[in-house]
Amino acid sequence: MRRPRTLLLAAGLAAGALLLSACGSSDSESSDGDGASKGAVVVGSAGFTEIQLMAEMYAALLNDAGYEASVTVLENRELYEPALEDGQLDVVPDYLATMTEFLNRKVNGPDAKPVASSDPEETAAALNELAGPLGLTPLEPAKAANQNAFFVTQDFAEAKSLKTLSDLGALGQPITLAATEECPERPFCGQGLTATYGLTLAEVLPTGFGSAQTKDAVVKGAAQLGLSGTTDATLGPLGLVVLTDDKGLQLADNLIPIVGEKYGDDADLAEVLDALSRVLTTEDLATLNDRVDAQREKAADVALDYLTSKGLL
Repeated sequence: MRRPRTLLLAAGLAAGALLLSACGSSDSESSDGDGASKGAVVVGSAGFTEIQLMAEMYAALLNDAGYEASVTVLENRELYEPALEDGQLDVVPDYLATMTEFLNRKVNGPDAKPVASSDPEETAAALNELAGPLGLTPLEPAKAANQNAFFVTQDFAEAKSLKTLSDLGALGQPITLAATEECPERPFCGQGLTATYGLTLAEVLPTGFGSAQTKDAVVKGAAQLGLSGTTDATLGPLGLVVLTDDKGLQLADNLIPIVGEKYGDDADLAEVLDALSRVLTTEDLATLNDRVDAQREKAADVALDYLTSKGLL
């Protein structure tokens, strides 16, 4: 039975579920060659720019391929993953390692040994093993990935000959880090910088992840090191550069489509979404984020423009 183009999630999801929006996403033709739709597909999206862009691209591609695609925005993974399992959503864009560990804890308990790594192929294999019994099918991971990125000023990097986090650790000087409040206790943030790269963190300023305050702290010298993501396109214009994670501290958080049971065996749908994964790079995604966040373009318009430029529509 087809779902309507505008989806209202069942009340049983949770009394406090934050359903932010549900709407069609593209004016593309949504039928196959003889005019018959291939079926309604509800694309789930978290409530922030990058994933909204991915969801809009998925919907546009699926509409163009003859499906009836719409986008439903939910606040977080704790809401959209169960909705994907029970069929209220059909596909969601997510992050490879993050979804792997989310399902690992769900299946094996909160203290489960981590199975994700910095290797995309190994992590994808672990995700497939966890997702299959839940009725979920991960497709191809994209080239694009959004991982923790630690940055310094260009001037500091040049003065100290810094290109990698190992270079920074080799300086042997105390470092002030502008990052999230919880960074000191996180294995891929403060703990990892200390254990993997030998950094001595004199202080962690709780200025947030990739926030204007974090960047300002580094630019003005209140901190030598700042935390953002690899798809942050605002760093260069501010005179900031990312130090390479040369020892692979960060996990493989490539963008990946996760498909629910209804379309888990649909080879046409998989090929449509995999085609995007094969061309989308981290640099591309950073540029798209910038167009929405800095240039105030609409996510749906930016998505269509990118897909057209890549010959995918």
